[in-house]
Parts: sequence; C-alpha cells; structure tokens
Amino acid sequence: MSNGQLQLPKTIMPIIIIGIIAIIFLSKSTVTIDAGEAGVLWKRFAGGVVTDEAPLGEGFHIVAPWNEVIVYEVRQQELYEKMKVLSSNGLDILLETSTWYLPKANELGKLHQQIGENYLERIIKPALRSAARSVVGRYTPEQLYSSKRDVIQNEIFEETRIILEDQFIQLNEVLVRDVTLPPTIKDAIERKLKQEQESLEYEFRLVTATKEAEKQIIEAQGKADANRILSASLTDKILQDKGIEATIKLSESTNSKVIVIGSGKDGLPLILGNQ
Repeated sequence: MSNGQLQLPKTIMPIIIIGIIAIIFLSKSTVTIDAGEAGVLWKRFAGGVVTDEAPLGEGFHIVAPWNEVIVYEVRQQELYEKMKVLSSNGLDILLETSTWYLPKANELGKLHQQIGENYLERIIKPALRSAARSVVGRYTPEQLYSSKRDVIQNEIFEETRIILEDQFIQLNEVLVRDVTLPPTIKDAIERKLKQEQESLEYEFRLVTATKEAEKQIIEAQGKADANRILSASLTDKILQDKGIEATIKLSESTNSKVIVIGSGKDGLPLILGNQ
C-alpha cells in the first residue's frame, strides 16, 4: 500500500481481462433462431456460405465468433402487388394480386449465396410482373372483366412458378384480387352485358311462349281427335239407350215430378215439372 492507494494482486488483472474476453466471445458465439426461421452459416476461414449442410434450425446455437449466421424467415409470406398491364388491344389495366411464397428451407444456403437476402425484390417481383404482363396481354378487357378471371389467375401462377423453378423459392399461390378497367371501357362492357342479359331473357320468354302454344295445339288436336272417334262410334241405337237410361234416373229422383206427354225426338218421353 503506497500513498493511501489499494494495490490489487498481480493475478487479478489477467483474470479480469480473460473474463471480458470470454464474455465478448460468448456474445459473438451464441445465436437464437426463433419460430418460423432458419439460419445460414457463413464461415470466414472455411469457404464462406455453407451450402452442403442443412441450415440451422429453431433454438439456441453456438458458433465460432469469427463466423456469421444469416437468419431467414421460412414461413409462408404474402406479397401484395398492384401493377399496370396492357390488354390485348393495348388498354391500361390495373391488376391487384396476392402472392403466397416461401424460401425452400433445405436450399437456404444456395439462395443466400446466389441471390441474397433481398430475393423478394430481385426475383419474385420481377417474375410476377413479367408473368402478369404476358398473360393479361393475351386477353381483351371484356374477358378480363368477366369470364376469364380464374383462367388468368391460374396462368399467372403457372408462368411465375416456371420462372422461379430454379431460384430456390416455393410458390404456393397467386390470387387475382381485383381487375380495374378504364371507366369508359367498364361502362361500355356493363351496358353490353346488360343488353345481352335482356336479350337472353327475351329469347327465354319467346321459347316458353312457343312451347306453351305448341302444347295447347297438341291438346286441342287431341280433344278433336277424341271427339271425332267418339262421334264415329256412336249409333242411333246407342244414343237411344243412353237417353232411356238418363230418363229412368231422372224419373226416380225424389225432387222431380214426371209428366209424360207424347214422345220426344228419337222416341224418348218428355219429362216436365220440378219441385
């Protein structure tokens, strides 16, 4: 002890220095990978990006402090895009899409080495835009607005998937959320669709009326044929017998008073009176 100052033992300082170094070493050597993520290992003195091994999975990992771990999200992600494309006749179409994608976890090393962390901007967006322009350019505004929406959606997905096939990306779906046409074109299409609908309704009513008329003609013809056959089969004797039967039934009625005067046409009696 000199001049009132406390002197530390000579062995303390090396221990403190070693402790500080150990803390720095551990802080640089530990990596925690969260759920839905995976890590690409980059080795400074052993060839750079590791591509022949599986990426680091979720959890706690210890790596050499001179190496680096690049963390990627490997869950499904969504890309919302609004883009202007041209129809087959050169009109501007505003297309809104949602793309579901994720990096292939077992190929993260190659993705990082060949494309990098910004793979969304570098390959997915350009691929989607190229496919959308190619597909939409094959259709008219009328087709885009009405019947071809599902077909266009499937074609954009297939063309985008082909472009990304060797880019270490898994494409799950491309959804066409909305197709916006120029207002004048949209109004013209809606008027045309309305006219077509009215024409179809008129044709339906016309066909229905024609069928009803044909039905009535057939029924009338059937009744006429039945009456003709019945008339041809009736003889004077049959008519006389029927008249007699009817007269007898009428004479037996308690509500009738029978007065026979001479004879009626065809020899049938005349019955008069009623109570």
